[in-house]
Amino acid sequence: MNRTKTLARAILATTLCAGLSTSALAAAGDPIKIGLMLPFSGIYAQLGEAGRDGLKLALKEKVSELHGSPIEFIELDTEAKPSRAPELASSLLNQHKVDFVIGPVHSGVAMGMIKMLRGKDTIMIIPNAGSAAATGPLCAPNIFRTSFSSWQPSYPMGKVALEKGYKKIYAISWNYGMGQESLDAFEESFTAGGGEIVKKVLLPFPSTNFQPNVSDIADQNPDAVFTFFAGGGAIKFVKDFDAMGLRGKIPLMGSGFLTEGTLTAQGDAAEGVMTGLHYAEQLDVPKNHEFREAFNTEYGHYPDIYAVQGYDAGQAITNTVNLLKGDISDKQAVISIMEGLIIDSPRGAFTFSKAHNPIQNIYLREVKDGVNVVQSIAAEALEDPARGCKL
Repeated sequence: MNRTKTLARAILATTLCAGLSTSALAAAGDPIKIGLMLPFSGIYAQLGEAGRDGLKLALKEKVSELHGSPIEFIELDTEAKPSRAPELASSLLNQHKVDFVIGPVHSGVAMGMIKMLRGKDTIMIIPNAGSAAATGPLCAPNIFRTSFSSWQPSYPMGKVALEKGYKKIYAISWNYGMGQESLDAFEESFTAGGGEIVKKVLLPFPSTNFQPNVSDIADQNPDAVFTFFAGGGAIKFVKDFDAMGLRGKIPLMGSGFLTEGTLTAQGDAAEGVMTGLHYAEQLDVPKNHEFREAFNTEYGHYPDIYAVQGYDAGQAITNTVNLLKGDISDKQAVISIMEGLIIDSPRGAFTFSKAHNPIQNIYLREVKDGVNVVQSIAAEALEDPARGCKL
């Protein structure tokens, strides 16, 4: 999508105000401007749309808590391209003067956004990107995250592996930030408990030529495999692993995105795969049941983790606006209120750490009959170490 089309979409989104009730639009309060920097085209479009839908559902549900303030949306398509991030973020900050920026999905885009938004009055809420730097060395008072750090889903899995008696692990992922950070987090806890990483493989992103590596795993015959792959890469790796005859012989473990949104395509090949994540669709939390039905009623399908994270970004905004009785002109007051929030999330209630990352449960999930079934809480109220954060 070129810049002209992007800005045209932004104007349209602002005019429509996302279909919120006319009573909200006609109210006397000052408008709350929300800029969305998410991928609405390209490989991550579905993730961006899910996050946006979750966000808008939260705002619609809690419109009475906005104290008469109408919502204006400005939607900019990042296309998951880091090179576009500074220009788009600058537009939201300087041209549209938004109160909140929601985004992105891609960690590379997050770095470009943070470059423009860090330390400004506009509040940035990250609804997906897991880059450790965002709430680590690049943390800032105005940057919050309603998703996860790359460290959080993987670190507890090292302890899980040890508890299952696995001593030698073969680790494999793509050679980019999320992959490297995920393997490092697993290795940190696993080796601290006496485990050994017998081989660590980082493949060029987004290569899915896994056959040589799966053959190597068979030759190495480790106690288990730990991996981070997502999307099409996760589908291909799990199917190749199964096709080599390793399923049922060598346990396969990973960060939760290995089986998140991929199970239908993976089919029987995913049975028995164990992952760690801060959410599972069948999580027995009252808020989750309520949210899933509301989302299905609104959009005609059930939500995924990306919708949950967007929904919680919306909740962070509405809760803050409500506690400030609709007046968000003092951005330092907004930050102070957000820092103290307890978010009643479908994943289970969470708070923000000093670095503004969610302090949340990580669930151990195992695929059974095509579903990520929660086996236990792998880590309760896990706080990212936020290494390098100076807040």
